[in-house]
Amino acid sequence: MKRYFRWMVLLLLALGIAGYFRFFSAATSFQEKTRYFIIDSAGESRESVLAAIKQKGIIRHTGSLDLLASVLGAWHKIRPGKYEVKKGASLFAIARMLKNGKQAEIKLVINGIRIKENLARLIAKDFSVDSVTVMQYLTNNDSLKEFGVDSNTVFSLIIPDTYSFYWNASLPVIFKKLAAAKNSFWSKDNRLEKAKALGMSPEEVYTLASIVEEETNFSSDKYKIASVYLNRLHKAMPLQACPTIKYAMKDFTLTRIYDKYLSNPSPYNTYRRKGLPPGPICIPSPKTIDIVLDAPKTDYLYFVAKSDFSGYHHFSATYAEHSKYAKEYQKELDKYMARKQEKTKQP
Repeated sequence: MKRYFRWMVLLLLALGIAGYFRFFSAATSFQEKTRYFIIDSAGESRESVLAAIKQKGIIRHTGSLDLLASVLGAWHKIRPGKYEVKKGASLFAIARMLKNGKQAEIKLVINGIRIKENLARLIAKDFSVDSVTVMQYLTNNDSLKEFGVDSNTVFSLIIPDTYSFYWNASLPVIFKKLAAAKNSFWSKDNRLEKAKALGMSPEEVYTLASIVEEETNFSSDKYKIASVYLNRLHKAMPLQACPTIKYAMKDFTLTRIYDKYLSNPSPYNTYRRKGLPPGPICIPSPKTIDIVLDAPKTDYLYFVAKSDFSGYHHFSATYAEHSKYAKEYQKELDKYMARKQEKTKQP
């Protein structure tokens, strides 16, 4: 009897050890740092959840996970979302994650966006909403009204940064966080006071910053370009900003703005229309917004790219001086285009 009892204890101990290693040791079967699976809807069947986990190659055999999740009562608490499984996770960790509905946080990294379609694709790429729905939201003034923007100024709601959401976050949830970040940004570093001193609203500063952003990558030139445009606005002169023509034509590959482009009837054509365009032509960096707010006082009214194609610009207070620099640039650009055409003709 004692021997029988001893064997039973040893057997239970062995089973316990085996169970421990089965349920608490590394169970994943992939080599990357992490993999994801998606549960589309609440109350989804355990069969479909297990199939999704298996289909993603997270674990090879789902029977033990099924058993453990049943013991923990996870199958009655399934929540929709995107779930992250890290390399080396145990079956217990995965089952507990399902029970607790602990979703993965999705990073929405916003920068360098020019048009709404690009933003819609960016959001749709990592979230449950599709790009068509995002575009409908971005172009619906009723949806945007609560944030104090419309379909033209919606980009002014967005300060480039990395934002965290759950995969199934709704568009109102996403934009409420963006609006909170915008309000926080403008409440700091005397930005509202600086905008007021320029006689501009934050949205107008943002729109001007979007033009400056598209003009150059060099901060030293951005300050001067901002001063040119501010001077033009104060004198009620047309901005005559080439980036607005590219935006109006939805062609950002243009390297030369010909006269025929300047007749475009778009309200974003700042050659035909005075003042700022109806809204931003891109999402500018926070640094460029601050450059506009801190633009130096100058008498510059004109600028043109330098003829050495360095990316820097000549700045002028008179049209006569500007015309001289513009002719130098056009001459060198003509030579460059001629060489480029000649190369394309060569076999």
